[in-house]
Amino acid sequence: MLQSISKTGYLALAGLMLSFSGNALAEADPKIWPVIKEAFFADRKIEEADFIQLTAPKRAESGAQVPFSIALDQDKGHAKAIKKIYVIVDANPIQLAATYNLTEELGKFNLSTRIRLETDSFVRAVGETADGKLYMAAVPIRAAGGCGGIIDADESAVRASAGKIKMNVESPVSFGASTPATFIIKHPMRTGLQRDLVSQGFLPAFFINKATFTYNDKPVFDVDLNVGTSEDPYLKFDFVPKQPGILKVKATDNEGKSFTHEIDVKS
Repeated sequence: MLQSISKTGYLALAGLMLSFSGNALAEADPKIWPVIKEAFFADRKIEEADFIQLTAPKRAESGAQVPFSIALDQDKGHAKAIKKIYVIVDANPIQLAATYNLTEELGKFNLSTRIRLETDSFVRAVGETADGKLYMAAVPIRAAGGCGGIIDADESAVRASAGKIKMNVESPVSFGASTPATFIIKHPMRTGLQRDLVSQGFLPAFFINKATFTYNDKPVFDVDLNVGTSEDPYLKFDFVPKQPGILKVKATDNEGKSFTHEIDVKS
């Protein structure tokens, strides 16, 4: 289980990370990681793992929308034993971007998403097995400005569109085989570090915090999201539908609202 942090400790850690990331476009700093590891995985051994494969740009066009992919090579090491994956951005004020809880319905785990970077940073995927062993891969990415900034938006329009979902399963579907699905939900994913253009005050955090996917009411996987995930959260993942059915998602936000969507998967 991920090491819990008290609210006071979490704020202190966020302040420390802001001090680390004060110089925009300072190359990804490996010295930050020991601080993060102690906060989240104190006294736990983490092994480097070549079976966790990460894909990301060396330099992203925007720190607010950084493409990031994770795959588990099932033919190597302990890939098949991984049940949970934490995505951590070392230099972000809030480091944990998302936690993915996996099931066998995914087959070979292969996921693409978009994250935020406040400054150049190592981005890590830490895999955890059912018995608590930890494995990690990391990649440096150059990008900046994704967590803060000034927002000029029509609040009523933002609220009206928040939670609208699009989901698609690639066709034709070969039942019993790995099948790509895409999910996107309209949402500002406000970090709590952005300022309103008019008042210059900080806007409160407002974000999707969970998405749960099922197929024919059987769990496929669920995601605990945080503000390190980009605006309009996007997930592309593979799963293995064994027969025709309904792929359903339920998403919730940090204000307690929920949003659902489903699609009929046919051959």
